[in-house]
Amino acid sequence: MENELAQLSINDEEEEIIHIPIDPNTENRGETFQLVGCFLTASTIHFPAMKSTMANLWHPVKGVRICDLGEKRYLFQFFHAMDMNRVLKGSPWTFNNHLLVLYKLELGEDPLQIPLVLTPFWVQVYNIPIGLFSDILAV
Repeated sequence: MENELAQLSINDEEEEIIHIPIDPNTENRGETFQLVGCFLTASTIHFPAMKSTMANLWHPVKGVRICDLGEKRYLFQFFHAMDMNRVLKGSPWTFNNHLLVLYKLELGEDPLQIPLVLTPFWVQVYNIPIGLFSDILAV
């Protein structure tokens, strides 16, 4: 068998393109389930500790892959929309008291070019006088 494999070669006339159809049931319709993030700190983030801590905090059902992109940016690749959306809805997140700013990547976006400057916060205000209650102020 080794002799047969050693004699194999591809000629120009043998180069045939094989098209493999994509099953529409397994295609994710262009969604990447990726977040890019950075921590608001001037200090260095210990990547292995952050990776382990965030994965344990989020505990995604289908898993998460966390990559260091350099330039203090990280890519969070989820394998199901439910996991990514739960992380986004649970914002803001911190690691060692440093705020994690997240952005949902769309197909084709460069994670190193995204301006990471906004993050949602919930604010609860107490003792507002009754005359100042309004739906406009709540938004």
